[in-house]
This record gives sequence, C-alpha cells and structure tokens, in this order.
Amino acid sequence: MSRRKSVNKREVLPDAKYNDVLITKFVNTIMYDGKKAIAQGILYDAIDDLKKKIPNEEPLSALKKAIENVKPSLEVRSRRVGGATYQVPVDVRPARRLALAMRWLVEYSRERGEKSMALRLAGELTDAYNKRGNAIKKREDVHKMADANKAFAHYNW
Repeated sequence: MSRRKSVNKREVLPDAKYNDVLITKFVNTIMYDGKKAIAQGILYDAIDDLKKKIPNEEPLSALKKAIENVKPSLEVRSRRVGGATYQVPVDVRPARRLALAMRWLVEYSRERGEKSMALRLAGELTDAYNKRGNAIKKREDVHKMADANKAFAHYNW
C-alpha cells in the first residue's frame, strides 16, 4: 500500500470520435505495447458490431450498461490478524469498480473463440449487456466470496 499522503491521478482526455472519457479508459485497457491506434480500432469496430447486435439501443449507452452490469460492489481483501489470514469483505471504490469491470471484459473477450478481437469484445459486451457471459460470472463469484466471508467483516478497519 502506498505511503504517500496524496496520489495525483492523471486526467484522462476524452476520445476524438465519441468525446467520452470512458471510451479512452477502455481503449487504454485493451492496449498492448503502446499500440493505441490498434486498440481504438478494435473498440470502435466492437461498438459498430454492438449497433448490429443490439439494434434498439444506442451503442454507447449499451456499452455503458454492459460495463455497469459487470462492476462489482464488494470484494475480499486479505487481512492478517495474529497468525491467521482472513478474507475480509470490503466495498470497492468507484474507480476500482470501473477498472475491474473493464479488465474482466477485456480478459474474457481474449478467451473467446470469434475470429477477430473486435468480434470477441462485441460478443462479451453483448453478453454483459444481457447479464450473462464470463465477466458477469466473475462478478458473481467475487460477490459470493464476499458473502461467504461476511463473518470476518468486523476485521475491516
């Protein structure tokens, strides 16, 4: 854990096409080896594919709803008390909730079987929008783990 008194968070600029900070953060999550143009292409193609898969909703709002569905509200943190280590359920900070949701969506998109990364990401986003898929399952597993360990919640300080 950081021992600094305050950490200066960098301001993320909105992307050029949609003028949205969330899109920029998502592109940064997808990006490998600093190849931002490729990551942008993947996300923009996935958003275009979302338009086809969810025709009755605006693609940007569908993306936001998919991310919202994946965001965890609780997680477990290891806390050492005496000689024992307990899994203590804690609330997730808003910035971390967003980061985890995007990370899980990209991670499980990479494991899918579609031909291109844009199609994989669009498929995972569609599944998340419909509250199914691996990213949603991961969120449920994290919540179950926190629920199973709520007896240790009093160690949260």
